[in-house]
Amino acid sequence: MTPRRRRAAGGGRRAQRNEAARLTEQLLDAGFNKKQVGEILGRNPSLVSQFFTKNKGASMVEALRAVVQEVQAGGPRDVASLKALASGYVQPRLNKAGYKARVRGKNRIRSEKTVKDRKGKPVIGPDGKPVRTWSSSLAKAGRQHIASGASRLRPVVEDAARFGGKVAFTVRARKGAFKHDAGRLADSPGVRRNVVQRRDGTEERAYADNLGPGTGEEGFDGREFKAMVDAAGGDVAAAVQKWLVDTGRIEPGTPIVGLEIRAWMPRED
Repeated sequence: MTPRRRRAAGGGRRAQRNEAARLTEQLLDAGFNKKQVGEILGRNPSLVSQFFTKNKGASMVEALRAVVQEVQAGGPRDVASLKALASGYVQPRLNKAGYKARVRGKNRIRSEKTVKDRKGKPVIGPDGKPVRTWSSSLAKAGRQHIASGASRLRPVVEDAARFGGKVAFTVRARKGAFKHDAGRLADSPGVRRNVVQRRDGTEERAYADNLGPGTGEEGFDGREFKAMVDAAGGDVAAAVQKWLVDTGRIEPGTPIVGLEIRAWMPRED
């Protein structure tokens, strides 16, 4: 009788999963299903299964990473909000020649949800339509937009302040300018610390005003964050840079070359 082949040490198929499958696994562990993950990515759910069976999903990694980070940071968990977040990261499909189509992603996204009564039915307004309220906002700014004041980031902060929401951000700056080693708890407690390193020598790190795991929902208070921005003359990037310097996370004078601001309405338990 031919002896059975032993599985290689290290976890079998699970250890061989690609990054898209690994990130999807984290969403499944958080309570989502493959159909919801597909909706979040704007793709057919069958593609999500192929992350595991056919090693696909490389173009979805950035979107999945952003969604996982948002969920683990205590942000909105509804599919509509996470889909809006993911849409800014989903890479375009390649053409037959292997090149990306020159299509710009959305730099600002705002999501709303339908207000429901105690029985779970939509609340109808005077106009006969369901009443909708703010759910989440997201905006991104690159080097040139930041240099001009990053005006598209301001409405996100204003939404959070107006509706009592939370704010978190991801900042991109020169790798050597960060004072804490990548992934240190002291740098970003309570937030997923998977630092994204770029080929140009910069890093992306996520921050929220939280003392550590188990201390409550992460995120700056929207009104307090707006006051911080107002003190910086309405310049969101300048306010973020000052906070990073004042809290000992980055070297003074370090230019921010990329900034993403996320705001969301906390869930009502």
